[in-house]
Amino acid sequence: MYIIKNAIRCILRSKGRNILIGIIALVIAISACIGLSIRQAAESAKESALDGMSVTATIQYDRASAMGNMSGGRPGSGGGFPGGGFDTSDFASIMGSSSSLTLEEYQKYASAESVEDFYYTLTSYFNGSENFSPVSDEVESEESEEDSEEKSSDESSDSIFDGFFGGIGGLDFGRGFSGDFSVIGYSSDASMTAFVSGNASIVEGSMFEEGTSELVCVISEELAMFNGLSVNDTITVTNPSLETETYTLTIVGIYESSENNDFSMSQFGTSQDPANQIYMSASALNVILDASKDNSTTVTDDNGMEKESEITSTLSAIYSFANADDYYAFEEEVRALGLDDSYKVSSSDISAFESSIAPLNTLSKIAGWFLIVIFIIGGIILVVLNIFNVRERKYEVGVLTAMGMKKWKVATQFMCEILIVTMIAVVIGAGIGAVSSVPVTNALLEGQVESQTSQQAQMEDGFGRPSNVGGFGGMGGVPSDMPSDMPSDIGGGKKPFGGMIGGATNYITEVNSAMNLTVVFQMIGVGLLLTLIASLASVLFIMRYDPLKILANRD
Repeated sequence: MYIIKNAIRCILRSKGRNILIGIIALVIAISACIGLSIRQAAESAKESALDGMSVTATIQYDRASAMGNMSGGRPGSGGGFPGGGFDTSDFASIMGSSSSLTLEEYQKYASAESVEDFYYTLTSYFNGSENFSPVSDEVESEESEEDSEEKSSDESSDSIFDGFFGGIGGLDFGRGFSGDFSVIGYSSDASMTAFVSGNASIVEGSMFEEGTSELVCVISEELAMFNGLSVNDTITVTNPSLETETYTLTIVGIYESSENNDFSMSQFGTSQDPANQIYMSASALNVILDASKDNSTTVTDDNGMEKESEITSTLSAIYSFANADDYYAFEEEVRALGLDDSYKVSSSDISAFESSIAPLNTLSKIAGWFLIVIFIIGGIILVVLNIFNVRERKYEVGVLTAMGMKKWKVATQFMCEILIVTMIAVVIGAGIGAVSSVPVTNALLEGQVESQTSQQAQMEDGFGRPSNVGGFGGMGGVPSDMPSDMPSDIGGGKKPFGGMIGGATNYITEVNSAMNLTVVFQMIGVGLLLTLIASLASVLFIMRYDPLKILANRD
């Protein structure tokens, strides 16, 4: 108790020196509070976003890994290919592997404990018939001789390109997706994300029964209007590879979709226009696929290549999780269930989330380095001030030790002086930091978002493309009318068109709170750390002093 009382008296006696130490500690405390608040705000924002986010994931064939394992490595990797050649068959096989997982395998992995729900879609392409045509903005015109020659040249190039890649994932390069219509089969109502989210709704009739095997469907109001169709009418679709193979579907509903507005994608085929998408049950589509397989025959395509006429489909399986922790646990579980390393688990929700917090993560890292710099500079200044403090009070140390006070008690008194001054500064600094942390964090975060956006815009300008606008020019942009029901695993389990289409990132632009109990406890730790750093040198000096020499050498 005596030590504390004596420490308070010494603080009051040397007001100027201790005010200077307090000001330095206050600056460090305010800076530390803001830095810690920024880091805590980043963590809180992440947790809040993850807690309120439903997570879905897919299992995709990992082409990049497969290509890296090809014999001879990648071109330009140093080793080249054996004998300088290129194994086109291996490469075509890899590029043509959209996904070798069967529905049964997907369903096996759905048994993992972390999975909350599982659903899938099947996508096939069909041609129309004499009385059923796709919505199109193309106008027939006579071809000039030059156009005919150019088309012939393009078809020749397409023939080589298609022959090399083997029609990857159902794509018909150079002419878009084969077929006039996309027929999408849904395993359950939950898989119809456009209707679940409210982006689409039935305006006439009703949706088909979940899981039905009847050949019934719903079509867009644009398609219905274009062909003069209504509920209970029938439509006939044909196998693109075999015109004599036809299937009759009954329309039970007509839907409208906000995704159909201003869509123009004729270069990729009419089947990718949302207006030309036909929805039905996956069970019903499987009935058609089974019938087509049973009636399959060998046909010759436009390029002179023989192939089977059966209608194929693209399978897109989606796993739903209650939270992000379950998603992260899912990969370990499916590996235990037998999923090999040629497949990867990924989530567009998590990817979008990680992109949205990129500026906040950057700001958090900057705050961390700022804290380190502040502690180093502030610690050095406090150490120097306390060394001068001890040297000025050397005689006091000598008297106290000569009177019989232990050196460690004298050192403890000096530490108490520093602790009291520092903790007062920390309390005041924490109050100022608590008030200013949110506006400062949001101001700095706004700068980071602007910097991130500016860098993306500069990248787009470097390619001569407008940023975040419709079309495939923008690397970060996406046409607002891109159909969300487009199968995600076209082209090898990845986003359509090799991932060229990616939505504009919605960055987290502000935080609502930054200061909490965690930061308070961290600030207490900051005060103790500053005390330890500042008093370390003084303790060493005091322990080395000889009281008799101090008193004998006093001038």
